[in-house]
Parts: sequence; C-alpha cells; structure tokens
Amino acid sequence: MTHTATLLTPLSEGSYYQMKIALETLGCKLNQAETESLARQCIEAGYELVQSPAEADVYILNTCTVTHTADAKARHLLRSARRQNPHVYIIAAGCYAQRANLELTAIEGVNRVVDNNEKVNLLQIIKAIPQKVQIVKETTGTSSPFRTRSFIKIQDGCRNFCAYCIVPYVREKETSVPPETIIQEINHRTAEGYQEIVLTGTRVGGYACAGLDLKGLLERILNETKIPRVRLSSLQPQEISADLIRLWQNHRLCPHFHLSLQSGSAGVLKRMKRQYTPTDYLRAVELIRKEVPAVAITTDIIVGFPGETDAEFAESLALCKDIGFARIHVFPYSPRSGTSAAQMPAQVTDKVKKERSQQMLALAEESMNKFKESFTGESMDVLWEKQTDEGDWTGITGNYIRVFAKSKDDLGNKVRAAKVK
Repeated sequence: MTHTATLLTPLSEGSYYQMKIALETLGCKLNQAETESLARQCIEAGYELVQSPAEADVYILNTCTVTHTADAKARHLLRSARRQNPHVYIIAAGCYAQRANLELTAIEGVNRVVDNNEKVNLLQIIKAIPQKVQIVKETTGTSSPFRTRSFIKIQDGCRNFCAYCIVPYVREKETSVPPETIIQEINHRTAEGYQEIVLTGTRVGGYACAGLDLKGLLERILNETKIPRVRLSSLQPQEISADLIRLWQNHRLCPHFHLSLQSGSAGVLKRMKRQYTPTDYLRAVELIRKEVPAVAITTDIIVGFPGETDAEFAESLALCKDIGFARIHVFPYSPRSGTSAAQMPAQVTDKVKKERSQQMLALAEESMNKFKESFTGESMDVLWEKQTDEGDWTGITGNYIRVFAKSKDDLGNKVRAAKVK
C-alpha cells in the first residue's frame, strides 16, 4: 500500500525535503498489526511512507524469530537494505531483536536494534534520529484511499512454554488491550472505509480484560461496531467452546478458524507440551463444523520434532488427511536455543525433515484443492481487494478462499457475491 504525507524540513530558503520511512514485516499477523499501527503513527506525525529502503531515509524491519529461516531472512533483508541505500538509517525491531540483540547489532549497517519492550517507542526513536537539517513542521498526511482489511492487536504475550517455541521468551508478558480501545479502533477503521478487521495477538484465545474473555469481547464488537467482517487470526483447540462458537450465527464473523495442531500424534504432542490430545482436537473440529456452515479450518504442522518416529509422522499425516484442512502451513522443526526441545535427544536429521515436509506439503495441496472445489457452483460473498497485472479482480471469501474475476466495474474494497466456477 502506498502512503503519502508531508514532513517539510528546510534545506535552504524556499527549498524543502520530505522525510521518508520504509516499513517491512516478517512473521505473524500480530507483527503485521504492530507495523500497521506504526505506519499510522508515522502518517499522523507527517512522515511519508515509501515501499523500499532504496528510497527511504529510515528503514525499519519488524523481525520474527520463530525459526532459523526467519532469522536468516531478517539478516538478508537488513544487509540488502544497506546495499540498496548506503545512507539509509536501519532499525531492526521485534522478536529477533528481543532474542539476539547483539547478533543483529553486529550486522554491518544496522544503526539500532529495538526489542519488543522498546518497540512501542519507535515513533519517538524515529524523531530522535539526528538529521542534517532540523524538522520544523509536521502536518497530518493521508494514506491511500484503497483499503480492505486491517489488523488490530487485541492481546500480546504467552506463558504456555511449549517445548519448541521461542515466543514466550520474546513476548513473555501477557497483556490484553482494553475493550474500549479495540472498539474505538474498529469504529475508526469503519469510518475510513475498511470492510474487514482481523483480531490478532500472540494468543488471541487468552484475551482477558475488564472482566471480558474473548467471547465477551466479540459480543461487544458485534453490538458496538458496524464493521462488515470480523476475522480471528488463530486459536488453540482447548480454547474452543460451544458458547464461543454459537457467536458465529452472526454472519459478520468470518467462517474461518486457524486452529493450531502442530502434530497428529499423541506422543509428539505430549513431548511438545501442548495442552490437548488428537482426540481433543477432533472434538473442537466437530463442534466448529456442526455450528458454522462452509467453515474453513486451517492449521500449522511441525514435522521432524525431536524423537518423531516414522509411525508418529504417519499418525500426523493420517489425522490431517481425515480432517481435510482448507490449508496446512508446514514447518520443519527448527531448534531454538533456550527451549527445552533444543536439548532433547533423538534430533531428527535434516534429510528426514525434508522428506516429511514434502509428504505433508503434497497432502496440504490435495486438501486445499478439495476444499476449494467443494464450493464449485456456490454463490459466495467476496471482499474484492485489487486488480492483478492481468486486469482481473482478486479477493477473498469469508472462509478465506482466494478468487479471481473479470469485471468492467470497479470492485475495489467492495463486498459482493460471486458464483464460484
């Protein structure tokens, strides 16, 4: 999304310069929500947001550290930013910064490392960056008129300490955003023209504030806002209850549940320190599908967890096939220093992880295609987002199917029905 704003800094009499900020995000929807919030702060402060570090004065990367692949991508992007623009001021922020501050500080060209505790002060940090010329005027800018979905943070932190997960070490403190603040944000997004909000958090199902749990918060959102569509980012099976699911009788709640599985083997789940069994997971799926028509259930799977045998992987593969997920995100296990799993014996070899990943990805493709094909001939509401380079319109259904259409009408940011072919 392109943003325009004005921050005028005098270079000489009658000459001005616009300060430019480039923001980039890795990882989860919570990171996306935090970057979106920072973008809004920058616009309100008068900065211009640009797409690339090559055209920026300041480049901020909001990092992820869930896997070693995420770490490697962050390092690559930071080095790439310096190559693109030797003069850009580079800030590495977020979870990787929280976990390995010195590691990021050692990367040539990184000017500052900002951990999660300090991330809320990023706007003040930007303003404090030494400039060759003094900022003398700030004006409120405007963002692009094209808006569809907005990510809103409702919760942060996790204390579950699953054996493989680094997140509780980098987002340790559990906090929930007051309901009044959330409702105010949603009403602002509605006034700006957004059609959908995505509620995000480290553990959305752990929301607890002002006497409300997640169910109570959703009830207030449905009663006190007019946003057309509300989507949740992720839940865990033990957080699913009949009372919660009944709220989906209101069609403003998108029929899409991202329900983390991680493994279909009871033995692996126990070693992972997950708080449910495969049987518990199946009960949650059955409850959701009973109450929510046309629902999409998506999930995460880790393959090659320490000690995972061929039989345990086969259990995981079989359970995923039986459930018929709309989408499966597959992750080969990545040891994270400081987690209990990193010290476990019987670490699975990279070769075996790769083989199992390929098998699970093949099932994921098959399962996704079956899910999408089951709606052939159905009329579904679509939030149309943008036109492709080929001129087709693309958007997503409430149950998170990506669709394409040819139309002479301007469908951008409109919710309209389409018949799936």
